[in-house]
Amino acid sequence: MFQFFLIIGAIGILISGIFIGAWTNGQQQRANFHSETEEHRGFRTKIALYSGLLGIISLGISAIIYFF
Repeated sequence: MFQFFLIIGAIGILISGIFIGAWTNGQQQRANFHSETEEHRGFRTKIALYSGLLGIISLGISAIIYFF
């Protein structure tokens, strides 16, 4: 069970980083900002928020299972 929540947590954080654009450089970030619509930006932010919360909660559950 520990491994399941650990893997789900890592995947959630990875998806969140991809959708929010955490692993792009400044020039690519500016290009993405100016080439997308506000609706698309809101959609990406919402997906990043939900997957990031899922990742953090899953990592928290895996830590609870590991230490208790």
